[in-house]
Amino acid sequence: MKTLESPDMNSLVQRIARQALVTFRRPSPSPTTPCSFPDHHKQLLGLMSQVRGADLKLLPPASPPPRGAPPVTYMHICETEHFSMGVFLLKSGARIPLHDHPGMHGLLKVLYGKVRVSCFDRPHAGEEERPRLGALHRSVLRSSAEVTDASEPCVLTPERDNLHQIDAVDGPAAFLDVLAPPYDPEDGRDCHYFRVLQEAEAREQPDRGVLLMEIAQPVSFWCGTEPYPGPGVRL
Repeated sequence: MKTLESPDMNSLVQRIARQALVTFRRPSPSPTTPCSFPDHHKQLLGLMSQVRGADLKLLPPASPPPRGAPPVTYMHICETEHFSMGVFLLKSGARIPLHDHPGMHGLLKVLYGKVRVSCFDRPHAGEEERPRLGALHRSVLRSSAEVTDASEPCVLTPERDNLHQIDAVDGPAAFLDVLAPPYDPEDGRDCHYFRVLQEAEAREQPDRGVLLMEIAQPVSFWCGTEPYPGPGVRL
């Protein structure tokens, strides 16, 4: 079994993790870190825009996965109370279904391959729209685009592009994922899944209002785990 490498304090992934901690740690700014959140976030985006699969010792698989392998695999890199960071690996044709990130910021940077990322605004979480299976929510499709390792990171906030669906296109793909704060059902940050009603029409007209139905996790989607092979991180 592969084991996590010792931390390299100058590695790109270490610098990304350190900047993520500075960016999402609260309270900020302080006398010793006078930069505002937008300034820190911009620096984090700059670092993430540089990362490629080779920086994390990840390459596209040389052969198809065995029959019965999960469609998506997660490699854990690090987690604090302020953020989590890891890598998602998608088989050719795999999909991470439309899901939300309640009260969370997120950044996604493709490491290899190509994915289609479709982003929606999160349904309003008012008293009348508490999460429940079968509930209908009005939302807006903001964008649907193909993204590669040459693309800039995708960004979501608690208010905008908070839901997304990710599809592997033309082969396997991998992306670095930063979420802040991490999912925590006990603190109200559970993952909910949705289906777009009248999806064909919605995909043709970005910024058009759409109707989402809250659903259980699709049976076709599950996520396995495997060890992260790249430079370790120390925080």
